[in-house]
Amino acid sequence: QVQLVESGGGLVQAGGSLRLSCAFSGRTFSSYVMGWFRQALGKEREFVAAINWSGGRTNYADSVKGRFTISRDNAKNTVYLQMNSLKPEDTAVYYCAAGSKWGVVAAPRTYDYWGQGTQVTVSS
Repeated sequence: QVQLVESGGGLVQAGGSLRLSCAFSGRTFSSYVMGWFRQALGKEREFVAAINWSGGRTNYADSVKGRFTISRDNAKNTVYLQMNSLKPEDTAVYYCAAGSKWGVVAAPRTYDYWGQGTQVTVSS
């Protein structure tokens, strides 16, 4: 069974940076599309970014384009989310997810496995 464990969250001032990591185990990492989602208090879970099996294709939500970068290291079974120029509205619990197909990557239903999440708080 696939397990996903996020790390790297924390408290940061507006304009700062954080790098989230998601460690994958249980199956062959390079066989999975990976995504990052976030959920703010009282709001629905929303798509942040996705990356295909090789890392050669990525997709971002408009709200994070130019500020966030998704990447993966298939040798380390890890996907990353580099977050720069953080804003208070980026405050949320961030989840990584794994799916077998590059379909509608912004849709949670595309993904089969989810991590427990890591809290990111951006102060103004």
